[in-house]
Amino acid sequence: MMQERVEQVRTLMGAWELDGVLLRKRRSFAWLTGGRTNHIVNTSEHGVCDLLVLPDRVVCIVTQMEAARIRDEELAEMSIEWVVSEWYEGHAASIAKLCTGKSIGTDVEPESVEGLRDGVNLSSSLAELTYVLSEPQIDAYRWLAQRAARAVESLCQEIEPGMTEYEIQARLAAKVIKDGINPQVILIATDERIYNYRHPIPTGKVLRSYAMVVLCAERYGLVANVTRFVHFGALDRELEENRLKLAEIDLTMNLATSPGTPIRDIFFRGIEAYRAAGHGEDWRYLHQGGPTGYASREFLATPDCTGIVQVNQAFAWNPAIRGIKSEDTLLVRAEGNEFLTHTGAWKYIMMERQGQPYKRPDILVR
Repeated sequence: MMQERVEQVRTLMGAWELDGVLLRKRRSFAWLTGGRTNHIVNTSEHGVCDLLVLPDRVVCIVTQMEAARIRDEELAEMSIEWVVSEWYEGHAASIAKLCTGKSIGTDVEPESVEGLRDGVNLSSSLAELTYVLSEPQIDAYRWLAQRAARAVESLCQEIEPGMTEYEIQARLAAKVIKDGINPQVILIATDERIYNYRHPIPTGKVLRSYAMVVLCAERYGLVANVTRFVHFGALDRELEENRLKLAEIDLTMNLATSPGTPIRDIFFRGIEAYRAAGHGEDWRYLHQGGPTGYASREFLATPDCTGIVQVNQAFAWNPAIRGIKSEDTLLVRAEGNEFLTHTGAWKYIMMERQGQPYKRPDILVR
């Protein structure tokens, strides 16, 4: 798998007339190596080793401090040349020695790479190589998405009024970390915070009757995205109605995500659905999502965005109106789309379009 992706990078090198490509990002390492890990700091976009793809070899640039683990646990079965420096020296001298006199592409801003004098930013082009997933990647993604969704849904069955948002966050993190999953994003909001904020990080607020649970879960470099809601006691009239309106917007956007469709067209279809639901301005308060895969969103769908939906590309749309939001991870297939985060064990709203039945997640009432 790695050799196939190395050849994709080399094809890109040829198109740009470059002598090599330097990969610094965690996502790049995971993609090239088939899901391996190269980071220490969980909040950093960059790893602790760089991969330099050259026409005749792949070089791992790493410090002595990290070399043994990366060699033994991440790259043991791969054909790699090693350039190892002392931890206090960093990578700059190694990069300068390998890259001086060469035209090098990178997945970051070239100016940020100490030791690199002649660099070209290929971040967008390299990201595009990752959009279409192979069958092994899809299997890994499906595994991840199911565990992420089941963690969120089981949490919604377990939490109780009186818990703080921090407590709910901690319980969700524990559910996924035990499976080696990185909870890249956890958003928890309860009661009025759901209505007041579309992107609410957890706080010490105590749950009374209504909770939103959001997870972006990462493993193998892939990110699965899922949101669910739980309500204690009967829904009020506004929330009862809004859940159905949102389901219509959600289904419109997800059904519009078909091979060959311009991504901005899906965005506009969503805006039309907002208007039809009587919430024509609500899309302005939260981004609507877009392609996912090796990032929670590869980019956001906007009126001006470029890109065409491809077979075996993943998407995560997240429309929201007052008090309710939807979010699942969708895989575009030639034979029909698959919600990777659909477990079948949740409460669903039954819907129909052109004679076809669909299930979209409902608010769990306990």
